[in-house]
Amino acid sequence: MNRRSMLKATGSAAALTILGGIPLAGAGEMKPVPKKDRKKILVIGAHPDDPETAAGGTMCLLTDAGHEVVSVYLTRGEAGIPGKSHEEAAAIREREAKAACAVTGARPLFMNQIDGSTEVNLERYREMREMLDQEKPDIVITHWPIDGHRDHAVCGILVLDAWRRLDRCFELYYFEVMSGTQTQMFHPSDWVDITSTRERKYKASYCHESQNLQEVMEEWHDPMERFRGIECRCAAAEAFLHHVEPVSLV
Repeated sequence: MNRRSMLKATGSAAALTILGGIPLAGAGEMKPVPKKDRKKILVIGAHPDDPETAAGGTMCLLTDAGHEVVSVYLTRGEAGIPGKSHEEAAAIREREAKAACAVTGARPLFMNQIDGSTEVNLERYREMREMLDQEKPDIVITHWPIDGHRDHAVCGILVLDAWRRLDRCFELYYFEVMSGTQTQMFHPSDWVDITSTRERKYKASYCHESQNLQEVMEEWHDPMERFRGIECRCAAAEAFLHHVEPVSLV
């Protein structure tokens, strides 16, 4: 067997992944899971559009299979529309986020930090911990805590602290955004084949009309997804890093 035929033979198996114990095969049929096996997944982004652009294909796969997905926004994107006040921008971007959630099947949940002025302090740690304690997710996917965007890093740090304070009661994963500029030194542990849901991911992302995401998606996310697909032998994939700490640090 030559190298090409070997890759072809192993390709379908390599394209499968398990994310927090959930088997996912994006290119194949996603059968609804029995109610007793359904999970609750929170995808937590710093701004409206972060969950969709980073993990939108995976979110669609999960909701299609019957799992509960919550798209959590740390801010309402208050500073994200030039020429608009914080109040005006927040109203616009909240509507866009809700439209995106209608596409992915996720439930939107908005926290109360301010875009561009996110904080890490005792009160903000408490807010994130209480939200997660109330939602009681099985899996949380969020920003890489050393992301180059300050709001992204703040979001990841707050979630990481809450996970530890809540005694690691859910599986914690990180996603990547614009790898090479914002997300750096990111080495995935899990890949999800999003071939079958990629079109919906982009539809959801483009619901954020105020952000003009077409250029960002084409220049950064499209090649990133195709590269991750090459890694797991499929057309397009989203990659995640599983955070594991076997011993309590706090």
